[in-house]
Amino acid sequence: MSNPLARARYRLAAHTPAQLPPDLGYEVAFAGRSNAGKSSALNAMCQQNALARVSKTPGRTQQLVFFQVEPHEDRHLVDLPGYGYAKVPKDLQAHWQAFIAGYFARRGALRGLVVVMDIRHPLRDYDRQMLGYAVERGLPAHALLTKADKLGRGGSANALQAVRRDLKAAYGDGVSVQVFSALQKTGVDEARAVVSRWLGLAQGAGEAGSGENSAGTQA
Repeated sequence: MSNPLARARYRLAAHTPAQLPPDLGYEVAFAGRSNAGKSSALNAMCQQNALARVSKTPGRTQQLVFFQVEPHEDRHLVDLPGYGYAKVPKDLQAHWQAFIAGYFARRGALRGLVVVMDIRHPLRDYDRQMLGYAVERGLPAHALLTKADKLGRGGSANALQAVRRDLKAAYGDGVSVQVFSALQKTGVDEARAVVSRWLGLAQGAGEAGSGENSAGTQA
């Protein structure tokens, strides 16, 4: 089956609200702490090697980066800065906190949030802050437990169940979760189906966002 995200391309990067594209159509935002594997996840879902830059330098994403999903002019993937624990000045952290909070509060095109977390270190303060923004707005959120290849099958399954219980207790049914490995391509189809559905580009995925299918329990 064709990949509706395969033709994503860089459109622009915004450092201030005035630089954002018109508030039209559908957007799905991606958030993740430094080194959580956010760029690798985006590249895997779009089947591109260098759409999002993969860097060994934590916090390299310093703007809201918009990728247009062609041929649609009003469908975007949005790569959020990976700050929270990145080594950046306090005033810049304050700028991003205000910018992102405003983006979540007022952006009409925003239809969902993917939070990328290292499966070995899930649900840190930054992750919970991002999930809180989405839940407060009433937006669906999906947690990707990345680097599942670092754990065995049993370890990944245990981590998934623990995170699922925590998310259920904290956010009710507002956040779904799955395991993911960009290296082994584990969970890529499931994650792509969730994002495509939020963008109005569903590829017959049904309710893949529930995180309960087979991809949600693989290592």
